[in-house]
Formats: sequence, structure tokens, C-alpha cells
Amino acid sequence: MSVEDDGSVMHPPESAVDQRWKFLVFYLCFYGFMTQIRPGESFITPYLLGADKNFTMEEVTNEITPVLSYSYMAVLVPIFLLTDYLCYKPVLVLQSLSHISIWLLLLFGTGILAMQFMEFFYGITMAARVAYSSYIFSLVTPSHYQRMASYSRAAVLMGVFTSSVLGQLCVTVGRVPFMTLNYVSLGFMLFGLVLTLFLEQPKRSLFFNRSDGPSPSELDRMHPVGGKPVPPAPSRWRSSALFRMLRELGTIAKLPQLRLWSLWWIFNSAGYYLMLYYVQLLWNEIYPTTDNSKVYNGGVDAASTLLGAITAFAAGYMKIRWALWSELVIGGVTAFQAGLLLLMSTTSNIWLCYGAYILFRGSYQFLVPIAIFQIATSLSKELCALVFGVNTFFATVLKTIVTMIISDKRGLGLSVHPQFYVYFAYFTLLAVVYLGAAVCEAVRHRRRKVPQEPAFAKELCSPAEEAPGKERSSEPGSVHI
Repeated sequence: MSVEDDGSVMHPPESAVDQRWKFLVFYLCFYGFMTQIRPGESFITPYLLGADKNFTMEEVTNEITPVLSYSYMAVLVPIFLLTDYLCYKPVLVLQSLSHISIWLLLLFGTGILAMQFMEFFYGITMAARVAYSSYIFSLVTPSHYQRMASYSRAAVLMGVFTSSVLGQLCVTVGRVPFMTLNYVSLGFMLFGLVLTLFLEQPKRSLFFNRSDGPSPSELDRMHPVGGKPVPPAPSRWRSSALFRMLRELGTIAKLPQLRLWSLWWIFNSAGYYLMLYYVQLLWNEIYPTTDNSKVYNGGVDAASTLLGAITAFAAGYMKIRWALWSELVIGGVTAFQAGLLLLMSTTSNIWLCYGAYILFRGSYQFLVPIAIFQIATSLSKELCALVFGVNTFFATVLKTIVTMIISDKRGLGLSVHPQFYVYFAYFTLLAVVYLGAAVCEAVRHRRRKVPQEPAFAKELCSPAEEAPGKERSSEPGSVHI
């Protein structure tokens, strides 16, 4: 019997699908929220430097922390590929097991080697974040993706905020020792593993497990052969699909806005995460207190997360001509970040350092959704995922190189204050380049605009002479690729 014969046949499946979608939204958001509850995370550095572990500042700065950058770079590409090939859930289980390993090593590990393994597992958990962020592609239809992405991101931010506030209240109000706080974090991680086991196993993914076959590539849609896209042979698709998309990256790299925001992602995120890795060491050097109740790392993380969420939300409502003003906005924000890094490097007031850190994170989170929109607005979700993966990989390589040179004891082995002077110089150089590009773009725009003024005047006199087929964008700030 056809669907047209009895319209009532369609209603139960639609209702069931709608209810199922709501349940998936709730469970994935609850999972994302609970896996961020790690109240001891904001206090790992003072825990390592305190009486519980008694490591020296040099050991933590030059021997333990650099392992995080190395492990992240080593596992990023394999986990990126395994996430898609294994359909997400196994990688999420691996992430939960790595989180448990981190806190087991923090609680029971002794010696530098144990803490280096702890940082190695931390690198795995960071690389595995791609599994959670891309999990939604396989569970909901494209019409629900934007809402699902918004809900899941909000759940993660609320989890980080709640975790930081909980940790700070335990330390300051409850005077809970760092060791006990780490036991609480381990308990939440065990609960997160249980939640992971009940996640639904997707049947398809972006590249390797498509039940409907591969979608036409970007180049096929732009340059069809004989009017029809030519898909790769089914038997060779697994090896050719990724190759075709890598080939398309060369074409995409020629698009100015995508190239600009991809470069921002690579260079600025590398500097951002380097600052993030070492900022707790800077706080401990500025304010080396033995009274744990006066360590406010959790409160600062909570405030910076909240400000980051607010600025990211506000960025979604900015309506400017990004094709013209992108370089100036990026240059201005980067110069502001460079000034904040200089303040953090030179101040002896811990509250000024806290405030600069909060503003630094907020300014970075302000540009993240703009970069995501500028990169993803005109790409398929497969190619978009690949572009973000490549950008993250190059950022990780750059971050690792900087770590090897300035932080590792086999390199310069700088202490934390000189490192922040290097980060200040790094962001200052980026700001100069971005602002220089903004000046060049303004000059080019003015040169393009001047010869067009007579034609514009003529157009006002004779609107019927306007060239046929010429389109005008209804949204000046939109990007057309």
C-alpha cells in the first residue's frame, strides 16, 4: 500500500522520530554536561607543586607540562580518523578511560614519569573531543543540526562553569584538600564512563560508513563533467574520498576569507593554548601561597568561561562586512590580547593577572564562532570537518614546535615568566601582520571604489542600463563562495 493511500500511516513514525530526537538531545547534553564536572582540574598545578606531590617549579614547567603538547600532536590524526571509522562511540569510551587514567595517576602516581603519562592521557582526552562535537552529524537530520550543536555546546560550557564553581566553593568555603577534590573528580569520571556506555552506536559517519554512499565532492559540484558529477568507483571510495577532499583543500585555500580565518585558527589558537597550559604556573609564581583556601583558580576559570560564553553569543549578532573588515577586527583583538599578555607578564598583583586572563579568554571565544561561520558557511559538512581537522593539526604542530624551543629542558628551558614574554612578542607580531593586511585591504578597496564612482552616477541617471544578471547581496556581511 502506498503512502498516499492512507495518510495516517505517516503520523506515528513522525511522532516517534520527533520524540526520539528530543531524547537524543537531552541525553547527549546531559552527557556533555556531566563529563565536564572535574572540580579538581582547576587546581592541578598547585596540587603538583604542593605538599601532596612536592614537585619543583622547574620540573612541572620544563619536564611535565611539555608532554601535553607532544602527546596531543601524536594522537590527533589517528584519533581524528578512528573517530569517523569507528563511528564515534568507541572514541568517546577511550576518552572516558583516559580521564579516569589521569586522575588515577594524579592520586596514586609518584615521580616525574607518572606525571608525564598523566599529561599523555590528557592529550588523548583533548584529541578525542572531536568525537563529541561530530557525534551529532550521525544522530540527527541536517535540519536539526544547528539547534543540536547549540544545545550541546551550551551543555559543555555550563559543565565547565559548574565544575569550576564547585571546585572553588569546596576549596575556599569547605577547605577541602586538593587530594579529596581529585577523588571527587575521579568519581565523576567513573560516572561519565557509565553514561558513555549507554550512548547510541551510530550506523554511519561522515567518510567511512555512509549507508547512502559518498556525497558529491565540492569540485564535482562546481565543475561537473558532462553535466553530471562523476563519483569514484565504489570499491576504491574509501581510499579516494579523502584524497579528493585533500585535493579540494588546495582550491579552497585560494578563497581569501577562508584562508584568512584558517590562518587565524592556526596561529592564534596555538598561542591561546600555550598560554592556557602555563597560566596556572604563572599564578603560582606571582602568588605562592601555602593556604589552599586562598587559591582562586576555580573562580577565575568559571568567570572566564562565563565571559567566553557571553562574547561567543554576542558575536553571532554582529552584522558587518567581513570581507572588508575581517583583518581589522582580527588585528584589533590580537593587539588587545598582546597587551593583556604583557600585563600578565609584568604585574605582581594576582588580581590583575586574573582579570587579564579572563579578558584574554573572552576575546578569543568572541572570534571562535565568527571563524567557524566564515569557514563553514559554504562548505559541505564533510569538507568542513576536514578543514577544521587540518587547521587544528597545523596549530598543534606549531604549538609543539614552540614548546620544544622555549619550554622543554632540551630546548631553552625557560621559566614561566620569560615564556609569557615570548607569548607577548608572538601575539604582537601577529597583530602587526593582521593590521598591516587591514591597511592593504583598505587601500585596495579605495582603489576599486574610486573608478566606480562615475559609473555609479551614470547608473543613477539611467537605471535601465544596469548590466543584466548582476546580483547584489541582500546581506553585506555575508560571504559568497
